[in-house]
Amino acid sequence: MLRHLLIPALLGLSTIAYGATSEAAKEEALAPGAEHALTNRAVVHHLYQHHYARKFLDDEFSGKVYERYLDILDNTHSYFIKSDIQEFEQYRYKLDNAIKTNDLAPAFHIYNRYQNRAVERLNYALALIDKGMKQFNFDADESLELDREKAKWATNAKELDDLWRKRIKNTVLNLKLAGKKDDDIKDLLKKRYESQLNRIKQINSEDAFQSYMNALTYTFDPHTQYMSPRNSENFNINMSLSLQGIGAVLRSENENTIVERLVTGGPADKAGQLKPSDIILGVAQGKDGEMTDVIGWRLDEVVDKIRGPKDSIVRLSIQSGSGQTETHKEISILRDEVKLEDRAAQKEIIKVKRDDKTFNVGVVDIPAFYADFEAKNANDPDYRSTTRDVSRLISELMKENIDGLIIDLRNNGGGSLAEVNDLLGLFIPEGPTVQVHYSFGHTQVLADKDPEQLYTGPLVVLTNRLSASASEIFAGAIQDYGRGLVVGSQTFGKGTVQTLIPLFRGQMKVTNAKFYRVSGESTQHRGVIPDISYPEIYDVDKIGESALEEALPWDKIRQAKYKTQGEVQSVIPEVNRRHNLRIKNNPDFKYLNQQVEFLKELRDDTIISLNEKTRNKEREETEARRLKLENERRVAKGLKPLKELESQSEEGIDPIAQQDEEKDSEESDALLIEGGEIMVDFIQLSGINKIVKRQ
Repeated sequence: MLRHLLIPALLGLSTIAYGATSEAAKEEALAPGAEHALTNRAVVHHLYQHHYARKFLDDEFSGKVYERYLDILDNTHSYFIKSDIQEFEQYRYKLDNAIKTNDLAPAFHIYNRYQNRAVERLNYALALIDKGMKQFNFDADESLELDREKAKWATNAKELDDLWRKRIKNTVLNLKLAGKKDDDIKDLLKKRYESQLNRIKQINSEDAFQSYMNALTYTFDPHTQYMSPRNSENFNINMSLSLQGIGAVLRSENENTIVERLVTGGPADKAGQLKPSDIILGVAQGKDGEMTDVIGWRLDEVVDKIRGPKDSIVRLSIQSGSGQTETHKEISILRDEVKLEDRAAQKEIIKVKRDDKTFNVGVVDIPAFYADFEAKNANDPDYRSTTRDVSRLISELMKENIDGLIIDLRNNGGGSLAEVNDLLGLFIPEGPTVQVHYSFGHTQVLADKDPEQLYTGPLVVLTNRLSASASEIFAGAIQDYGRGLVVGSQTFGKGTVQTLIPLFRGQMKVTNAKFYRVSGESTQHRGVIPDISYPEIYDVDKIGESALEEALPWDKIRQAKYKTQGEVQSVIPEVNRRHNLRIKNNPDFKYLNQQVEFLKELRDDTIISLNEKTRNKEREETEARRLKLENERRVAKGLKPLKELESQSEEGIDPIAQQDEEKDSEESDALLIEGGEIMVDFIQLSGINKIVKRQ
């Protein structure tokens, strides 16, 4: 699977501190080895031989590597001070020459200063914590800016001391509001910073080299990455924890380990307690194991801690939301393998009443494009795959006389390219499905060569921001062929292809191709724009290819030779008009729009109060507003209002897919139900009302 990977800060430490470097620190300075110079040469060689983008090692490129390197080390401007940056400025337009000559001295100079500043900062934090929790005055009217990526560098140690005091004060207040006692808070933070200090002191030359190489590779694009020998081993499972783990893709940001997404059908997904954007604060083993704080740990160390034997329990301390919406809780997950059957496509029928007729709309939910390659290679006639499963499900739905079909690709992060090609063959006659354009100029066209179609009836494809890669290929092809309507949100925009290149030390993941639709349009960066749009639940400034700096741009190549199968463009305006009229007074959509706007307000407010009374008041106001919005929805739907919210809908969670305690089953998915309504509009306006079975 082509997965979206962010380049993590090496230790995830948020930033660095003050003062002149000590003599002891200078004696222990890291230095590059001869093997690093050779690896630098190999990395540059493969970037120019294989990368899709053609970039020049010039002053502009040097400036980007320089900025990226500082961002990897200290993206919240909490460690380096202004004099450090002034000293480093000599390298801004010289790194290109250093890279060409395999000169790693500038990189190690910056990294050694980073390591020294980190030690100074952590020692300051420990000294502050030793003074006890009573020192913090939570009645004072102080505040903290949480978004520091654009903050100015501190001019001296005093400024950094005040910043770190406020950061620690904020952490103490969060823990206090979560019910922790002063002694417990002191012990937890002392262990946290001692752990970070031990780890920063264990950094070696390989760590420094990898950070610098990733500053270089990221300047080509965010998915190109150098992996040290140790990280190369971990890459085999791609940090997904898919084997004997919980089924979650993680990333490192500042000192935090953040849930990027859940593997559909995995233990965490089925448990329903862990959500995208949650921060993992601690990890414990079994029902009674001690919770180990993992703030500041390396990503691979956190992954190792979460992995464990199948059927064993791992407990996670997590933080959801941020600022005034921040909540803490502990969850338990039973480790297991992500089984193919748990990720397999599933079907259902939804009934849509229109005037005096009831329409049966079939739904096939496809969580991923999968295939049991091991069974297939063993010539097992019953091997599982997306196309085989979906073909069977559609045949069963057609026997139940469905009037239309919805293919639900929401949250489908992609998978097998061969499977998406085969799956498209169920809906179109023979023809191209996707183009793959390589860095050396060749374009490969994948095609369905079977002229028969399993299903020729009305078709709607549901997407959202987490529909990526293979999902975008499928949705784009259906749209280009005019085979059906794409409904939902703009997709992720992951339209690049990576290849693994082994090095004599470690390996590289290099972007060497891009996906293009049969129309010639790329799926990269822009994704697929739906014909009928839903409100965007996810924060597009943080989730999606367009949120990544240096992401390759959208562009076009020559279109493939194909014939459209239907004319849907003429009915889209009227379908869209009916959709907007219908959702105007729809309680679920009104609630969704209000929630989207509310969450945007919360995200934009990055200054948090450090006054306990103010913080409590803000939280109460936030909860009251959430409850008000939810109860307005419930009353409009004839449900009994709630006295309080038992579970909060945090950023990244579909806020309208909630459980109604007064019913035996979960409320229907309002987005899917509206998809059924759109299907009926499509049928009525296009005159497509006959389903043709394969002969």
